[in-house]
Amino acid sequence: MVRGLAEYGIRAIIFLAALVGISVELQEAAVIDGCNRFQRIWHVDFPGIRPTLIVLLIINMGYVMSVGFEKIYLMQTPSTLSVSEVVSTYIYRVGLQNSDFSYATAIGLVNSLINLVMILLVNSIAKRYTNQGIW
Repeated sequence: MVRGLAEYGIRAIIFLAALVGISVELQEAAVIDGCNRFQRIWHVDFPGIRPTLIVLLIINMGYVMSVGFEKIYLMQTPSTLSVSEVVSTYIYRVGLQNSDFSYATAIGLVNSLINLVMILLVNSIAKRYTNQGIW
């Protein structure tokens, strides 16, 4: 999956949509109660976008083991290979260059299982502390 500048734009749209969903009456009530701008952000806006923030955090934890394969692979040289090896370049090197497809598949499966465990762990923590999560 390509994770670039377009994804940041999509996140901005998601957060703007969550902010638009906050009731105008809450903002007006906060102004009448004497809240300044920072207090309105902290006590009205942030609790309004908290479910969206938690869902995006849980989803993005699935990419915790993923890094940009292309950039790292193109910058690798034989002298930097020992310190620049990441999981995705190691899978490529073992699977396609050494033709050990079963071992590369097993490494990819373990990588995916670690990402799944991270998603489940963050979801359970979010459920425990905020009563909000994906499922």
